[in-house]
Amino acid sequence: MSKNIEDRVEDPKEMQEQKNQEEENEKIVIFPSLSKGNNNGKRHVGETSDPCFLIQQLGRDISIHCLLLLSRSDYGSIAALNTSFRSLIRSGELYQLRRKMRIIEHWVYFSCEALKWEAFDPNRGRWMQLPKMICDEYFMLSDKESLAIGTELLVFGKELMAPKIYKYSLLTNMWSVGKMLNTPRCLFASASFGGIGILAGGCDMRGNILSSAELYNSDTGKWETLPNMNKARKMCSGVFMDGKFYVVGGIAADKITQLTCGEEFDMTTKEWREIPKMFSIRNEVLERPQPSGSPPLIAVVKNVLYAADYSQQEVKKYVKGNNSWVTIGGFPQQANSMNGWGLAFRACGDKLVFIGGHSLYDGGMLEINAWVPDENAPQWNRLATKKSRSFVYNCTVMGC
Repeated sequence: MSKNIEDRVEDPKEMQEQKNQEEENEKIVIFPSLSKGNNNGKRHVGETSDPCFLIQQLGRDISIHCLLLLSRSDYGSIAALNTSFRSLIRSGELYQLRRKMRIIEHWVYFSCEALKWEAFDPNRGRWMQLPKMICDEYFMLSDKESLAIGTELLVFGKELMAPKIYKYSLLTNMWSVGKMLNTPRCLFASASFGGIGILAGGCDMRGNILSSAELYNSDTGKWETLPNMNKARKMCSGVFMDGKFYVVGGIAADKITQLTCGEEFDMTTKEWREIPKMFSIRNEVLERPQPSGSPPLIAVVKNVLYAADYSQQEVKKYVKGNNSWVTIGGFPQQANSMNGWGLAFRACGDKLVFIGGHSLYDGGMLEINAWVPDENAPQWNRLATKKSRSFVYNCTVMGC
């Protein structure tokens, strides 16, 4: 018997197999697999199916806490480690926990070319390309609007026979067809807050200007019809401020009158309140209505409302107490537009950002400038610049 044991131990082939098995077992301890009923119960490295076992030495709770503290730009690499990490990220559980813990990163999503979307992470200065949208030529050429809600980017447009919504999921990095609005519309006001978004006003497919509004819940993927606004309006803009949804400016139902009033929607009472003379900063435009001008360029940072007055190249702040606007400074040098079109003015976390640029003979230059509002005049900081088409067609900010 001793001879047989000695022969077995000294066999080089068996020794190597034993060493390989030991190394395999060590790896399984780090990334254990509990795939029962498959492969005859054998466990393979990188094939975990139970998210309770992410990093065994740390346990599930500590493992998830570590992931929550990482930048979400790292989640793609983490998902490639094993199926448990991938399942955890794609399930959306991490983002729901981040929302509860108020861990939020804001990325800017924008499109300067048909079907091509990019994302910019201002914290790391990273540019990212989204997969190309798969849609027909009519949607590609139609006017489009966008809104980021939760971990989704919704793009609203029109195909040959009907309006359509395409949805990009941050969890899967894929485009799909989104659920249609209860009342299809375009040229509406919109804004998001966490996992919900509200659309209000706009016009229907026959050109009728609407007073209706809808709420989208990204957790359920459903649209809920809200009470109508006091006034029908299109070419208006929306923001969330102090936990309420605001609609500002726009063109009235007669398709001529430029509205200076705003409306406030209380999320608790589900009621609209009209605010007279809330938006009258473009006096020269109001005296000579220009339907070709863009909707108001507005953004909210820390519950303070700001507007980019493209006619004067000035940034203004809204004073809630007396329902007025004060000029606080000018635009970044390269923030050009065509009556407000082609330029994006957004809130990105604690920053106000301008996305746009100027055309060059060899293409264009896109710039992203930011300022953290304080009591002083804006001092714009150039976060990034790149050769690109400089006309921004659509832009939204995703915070999750």
